Amino acid sequence: MSMMTTEVKQTAIYVYEAPVRLWHWVNALSITVMAITGYFIANPLPTVPGEASEHFVMGYMRFAHFAAAYIFTVGFLGRVYWAFVGNEHARELFLVPCFRGEFWKDLWHELRWYAFLEKEPNKYEGHNPLARLFMFVVMVLGGIAMIVTGFALYAEQALAGSWQDTLFGWVIPLVGQSQDVRMWHHWGLWVFVLFVMFHVYVAVREDILSRQSIISTMVSGWRIFKDDRP
Repeated sequence: MSMMTTEVKQTAIYVYEAPVRLWHWVNALSITVMAITGYFIANPLPTVPGEASEHFVMGYMRFAHFAAAYIFTVGFLGRVYWAFVGNEHARELFLVPCFRGEFWKDLWHELRWYAFLEKEPNKYEGHNPLARLFMFVVMVLGGIAMIVTGFALYAEQALAGSWQDTLFGWVIPLVGQSQDVRMWHHWGLWVFVLFVMFHVYVAVREDILSRQSIISTMVSGWRIFKDDRP
């Protein structure tokens, strides 16, 4: 008795260059640190055991938050630079083809795919249209908003004349008062938390159900397609 086997030809395309992959994972770590410490800065621990002079808990929280914020900001600026010198996929984060009908058609298809209303997903070398839109709104626009509001709050303790005050001191008067800026910055925390939760879920789901590699691509840089169909 003979058995017939069907060989599936897998193809691979180099998509994410090393600086993009490094930024992704460093960014993920810095956001995690900022989210945890930011939550406790807004909701401090009610008490710690022992003498107060023996503890510097909130001081360490603030230091970790500020250090992660600087890493996030430097990484963001580096990512902008690489969008100019990297390959075409390095620019996807900042350029959303909103005026192309095909983009919205594919985005609608992805929405239906995530809602389990499509039998099969499309194949993409880089980000799919839905991911591309969300990455731009949250990571680019949201990232800029968090950097601006965060350094505006930091400028209060850096005092007048500091570079933080020179570059971002206009934010608090524009918004209204310090507490308003703090509120918007804190709301931004929850936007990022929800985005990370959805991002991780989709990455794992697509790695299993889609027609191309997802998680391993952000490790190796190579997008591996699981079939040779269009």
